[in-house]
Amino acid sequence: MVPHLITALHGPLLELEQRVLDANTAIERWFRLRWLAQEPPFYCSVDVRNSGFKLAPVDTNLFPGGFNNLGAAFMPLAVQAVTTAIEKICPEAKNLLLVPENHTRNRWYLENVATLAAILRQTGLEVRLGSFLNREKTELETASGKKLLLEPLQRNGLRLGVEGFDPCAILINNDLSAGVPEILQGLEEQVLLPALHAGWATRRKSVHFAAYDEIAAQFAQLLQIDPWLVNPYHARCGEIDFHARAGEECLASNVAMLLEKIRLKYLEYGVKEAPYVAVKADAGTYGMGVMMVRDPAEVRDLNRRQRNKMAVVKEGLAVTDVIIQEGVHTVERIEEQAAEPVVYMIERHVIGGFYRVHGARAADENLNAPGMHFVPLAFEQSCTTPDPHANCDAPPNRFYAYGVVARLALAAAGLELERTVPAQ
Repeated sequence: MVPHLITALHGPLLELEQRVLDANTAIERWFRLRWLAQEPPFYCSVDVRNSGFKLAPVDTNLFPGGFNNLGAAFMPLAVQAVTTAIEKICPEAKNLLLVPENHTRNRWYLENVATLAAILRQTGLEVRLGSFLNREKTELETASGKKLLLEPLQRNGLRLGVEGFDPCAILINNDLSAGVPEILQGLEEQVLLPALHAGWATRRKSVHFAAYDEIAAQFAQLLQIDPWLVNPYHARCGEIDFHARAGEECLASNVAMLLEKIRLKYLEYGVKEAPYVAVKADAGTYGMGVMMVRDPAEVRDLNRRQRNKMAVVKEGLAVTDVIIQEGVHTVERIEEQAAEPVVYMIERHVIGGFYRVHGARAADENLNAPGMHFVPLAFEQSCTTPDPHANCDAPPNRFYAYGVVARLALAAAGLELERTVPAQ
């Protein structure tokens, strides 16, 4: 599926894509050296926005939950990537325990679990599913009718498994928003993927994008481009209480500051769009705790419904810190509906992606919201292999650029996790 771009692309993006293509060899070597120096997370998905004048990540998820949206064509790449990752982490692995989210009534999420388990099994691993909540074996049905057996987790000293099953590695597909359960702590004899501090109980988006600032600056120096073309501005406000209206001035002043910075960049590049920012809970996912702001007054005058929406995120956790992030318009359309690419990676490999599409949302709104749907995007021949004989905006080359930006976010996630390892 190739997106329709509703407006003519501005010069900077075409120039950026051309620079990416011209520097393909240098870019791949740069990434190769990066991975030698720093381990990437086991898996990752990145939401990318293409504004026609800018190409940047807006969210990085270390517990991706949409493998079912990728399409069958990407499976060989995924299996190969998992095989490579497991060989590095636990080369003699035979058994792997997959621990999914607690919201097992979401049959589409269960479809993701089934797809992920199928990928893992094709690498020669015996895979079982373990649950924090279930006290007995439970059979669940996915959206397509597949059957999954969820088993209660059992702790045996420093090891975790399910009845009759002792895994070498434990893959968590639960973002740990509500905290790290005691049963997962102190597992010194098994490999946990990803590390526990990758969960939203401790992870912060502002820390991730601070790491991304560094990665983007290094990449921009390699390509001799303005870092802003691949990096959204951002700021942070702590000690927020939306119910008590505490922290509103911090929020309003940071919104005003970022909007002015964006306006100056828009003037520099001749961009006619109206600037906006996204105010997001600094920890959390599923598009919760997000609002788009175009004027500082909007965060001073939130009504009760808006405050309630921003005050809590997944698991009912209160929002006390927010990141204010430059809004990046999307010029991509699927059947005339606003769309954005989501790129999936396993270890350091781009394995595929899909478009998140929302028919009721505009180019400057959050598409990760009820009413969205997904369109598989065949990245298997394009994200990692540009076509040097085609135009820079041909689909294989545009998709390669998406993969490059996603890998920049992956590198930032690796740097972020390295710097936030809990003290022993």
